[in-house]
Amino acid sequence: MKRFMCLVVFCLLAPMMSYAQDAAKNPLAASIRASFDDYAKNLVATAKIMPEEKYGFKPTPENMTFGKTIGHIADVNNIICSKLFTPPATPFAKVSDMDSKAKLVAGLQASMDYCGEQFSKLTDANSSEMVPFFGGQKITRLGAANSVVIDFADHYAGLAIYLRLNGLLPPTAQKK
Repeated sequence: MKRFMCLVVFCLLAPMMSYAQDAAKNPLAASIRASFDDYAKNLVATAKIMPEEKYGFKPTPENMTFGKTIGHIADVNNIICSKLFTPPATPFAKVSDMDSKAKLVAGLQASMDYCGEQFSKLTDANSSEMVPFFGGQKITRLGAANSVVIDFADHYAGLAIYLRLNGLLPPTAQKK
C-alpha cells in the first residue's frame, strides 16, 4: 500500500514539477502556454454549456450566432496554429453554423488539441523566429501564439455575454 501511495503522489507531482522546470527554462513560452491552456479549457466548456437549441442565438442582428462563433474560433485556430510549426497532414474541414452542437464542439476541441501540440513546441529560443502570417506578412512565433490567446480572450468575453443573456453562467463565474 505504501508503494501505491508513493506512485500516486509521484503521478500527481511529476507534471507539476515538469511544468515548473519548463517555466524556469522558458518563462515566455510557459506563460503564453498557460494562458492558452486556460482559455482553451474555458472556451470548450462554454461551447458545452450552451444548449443546442440556443446555438442560433445572437444578441443583435450584426453579431454572429453562438454556433458560428464556435466554428469561427475553430477555423482561426487551425489556420494560425498551422503557421506556428507543423502544418497538418490533411487540411481541416471548415465548419458551418448549420452544423450540430456536437460537431461544432468536436471541431473546437480538435482545434484546441492541435493548437496545444503546436504551443508545446514553443520555446523562448524559437519564439523570435519569423513565421508567415496573414496578408503575406511575417510575424514572430511568439506574436502568432499571442494573437491566438488575444483572440481567445476576445471571443470568451463575448460568448460569456451570450451565455448570461440566456440565463447561464460562463465557466469562470461558476462556483467550484
